[in-house]
Amino acid sequence: MAKGDSFKDMFTRGDIVVAKQRRVSIGEEVEGIVGHVGKDAVLVDLDDKQQAYFELPELSDESGKALVKPGDRVRGFVVSTDGSIRLARRFGKGEASVDHLLAAQERGTPIEGKITAVNKGGVEVELAGVRAFCPASQLDDRFVADTTAFVGRTLAFLVTKVEGRNVVVSRRALLEREAKAAREQTLASLAVGDVKRGRVTQLRDFGVFVDVGGIEGLIPLRELSHERVKAEDIVAIGDAVEVQIKGIERKSTDKGDKIEITLSLKALAADPWAAIDAVAPVGRVVAGQVTRLSDFGAFVRIAPGVEGLLHVSELGARTKHASEVLEIGQSILTRVLSVDPVKHRIGLAPAAEGAAVGSEDRGPLIVVGRVVSAIVEKVENFGLVVQIEGSTGRAGRAVIPNAETGTRPGADLRREFPQGTKVTAKITDAGEAGGRRGPRLSIRAAREDAERADFDTYKAGTRDQARMGTLGDLLKKKIG
Repeated sequence: MAKGDSFKDMFTRGDIVVAKQRRVSIGEEVEGIVGHVGKDAVLVDLDDKQQAYFELPELSDESGKALVKPGDRVRGFVVSTDGSIRLARRFGKGEASVDHLLAAQERGTPIEGKITAVNKGGVEVELAGVRAFCPASQLDDRFVADTTAFVGRTLAFLVTKVEGRNVVVSRRALLEREAKAAREQTLASLAVGDVKRGRVTQLRDFGVFVDVGGIEGLIPLRELSHERVKAEDIVAIGDAVEVQIKGIERKSTDKGDKIEITLSLKALAADPWAAIDAVAPVGRVVAGQVTRLSDFGAFVRIAPGVEGLLHVSELGARTKHASEVLEIGQSILTRVLSVDPVKHRIGLAPAAEGAAVGSEDRGPLIVVGRVVSAIVEKVENFGLVVQIEGSTGRAGRAVIPNAETGTRPGADLRREFPQGTKVTAKITDAGEAGGRRGPRLSIRAAREDAERADFDTYKAGTRDQARMGTLGDLLKKKIG
């Protein structure tokens, strides 16, 4: 080796013998380890023990400083096999020949070209001295409204057609191939439970699509938040988000295998149900806001991500739909009847009048034998449906059977007891706590108790008079 000789000179003279190994072809992508960095070339030991080289500018920065060192692993495309194997980072640099283009087409090797002008239906591309055509539909993986914006740019393409001087290239095919490779690489690294960073790409009625490294996953609405929300309330297109992988499923379709990835934002947020005993203690008054109304009741938000059901039966005996007495957005005080932390269900009832948030409210005192006042809400065939005065909800709703109304048989109860009538009745049956059967009252029993009390009072007064004697006897005793 003469002083000052370059690797390229040595290869050309044959000073470095290329072992007769597997023959590489122009356009083939190979990989090797940097053996030496010289003044104008970088020597590379290929994996199959052959040697090749890059011209130094291929692996240098703008100042000419080498970007690699011995031991680094590099990849490149074979651009020449004339006495030595010359590599390049991009195929298509230098002078391109028909053989180069055919090799690039056959192997699917990306080839670099500069867009020089806009043509009818596409753009002209210069491939190292060879003019090619790229249709507008193949210029990008998305619709291109203005092809002139690409003029002057140097990009990589795939050769799709070579017929004499007629060369057609596609950038879209290359972008789609690279995107597929990125998706496969990302998919191989994904596992259920992993937390990944991604970017929001679409907002739909049913959820949010997020790109997590070249592959899209779906955050269903139920996985956006612990609360019931719309997608636009949480994220916007382009937002960077951290998500947890909830599921990965491969499905076979007519168009090939399809990968469905389910993501979750909610999984990374604190679960409000983890501290539900503090949020909704049974028997306590809580403040809330009506979020939804239905024929079976009203849903009330009592904390972020926590809703309870105020059943329609708690809203009055005549109420058929929650909207008759409540409206969405209305603030309301309720008492917690029950909590099911497993099924995430909370039963609510209206709080007693004058109750304060956090105070204890166990509902009305239902004791057999107690005489109470009640308001007639409804007249049924079996009797009167009443609300015990001072109570709210189903727990204070009671029935006065026909026989206990104190009226004559066959009386018109609707005339005798119009809605809103206040009656005095005695609790004869406490009903089932939290069950379907409520308390039973009796107006007749209350009247009988009152009459008995009056009679007992009268009898007690008569006995006192008998013991005291007549007024004349008292005067005689006093005079005597």
